[in-house]
Amino acid sequence: MNNLLKYLIFIIITGVLIAGILLPIPFIPALGDKARIIYLHVPMSWIAVLAFLMSMIYSIGYLKSRDLNKDIVAYSSAEIGFLFSILATVTGSLWAKFNWGSFWNWDPRETSIFILLLIYGAYFSLRSAIENPEQKAKLSSVYSIIAFVTVPFFIFIMPRIVESLHPEDTIVNSEGKINMNPVMFTIFMSSLAGFTMFYFWLLNLKVRVERLNHKSD
Repeated sequence: MNNLLKYLIFIIITGVLIAGILLPIPFIPALGDKARIIYLHVPMSWIAVLAFLMSMIYSIGYLKSRDLNKDIVAYSSAEIGFLFSILATVTGSLWAKFNWGSFWNWDPRETSIFILLLIYGAYFSLRSAIENPEQKAKLSSVYSIIAFVTVPFFIFIMPRIVESLHPEDTIVNSEGKINMNPVMFTIFMSSLAGFTMFYFWLLNLKVRVERLNHKSD
């Protein structure tokens, strides 16, 4: 079953990449063909948010049950979220270079993701500084919950209350309507589904590895 899921994820993501490159997209002012980056950039950003959310949920679960397995899941999910935050930053920076002429412009969205990387980088530093497993799990769980409170603000609120160069109507226009043709929308949603499945597969794999490391310690 695990191998079947792995092959299914590979087929979906590969199909999305091929379709995203070859199939035409509607004209989007100031973006043109560079709008294709949303097939990768947006799903990666979504997985980062999902992973941090799952980390918070399992951190709450640990504080309620004191089950170290929940702490392992919380930590594993936070690591995946951190990785996808970096990938979202890289893809966004590549797009910025081609569209704005510079890899980094301290745009509100770039600033937001940079701050989140610092916040969750501190989470991993906190864990590495504590040796006692129970104390580590307790403190990092509290930190994970507090850290996630900042995620909605930096991802969804701050970029909308501060003037930004980042295009906001690539997916949904100012009237609240989907700004994609059916083919582009299908590719985009398939990419979201494929990356979401990829996240849960990665999480399962990472948790198994962490449990083995925990037993060996």
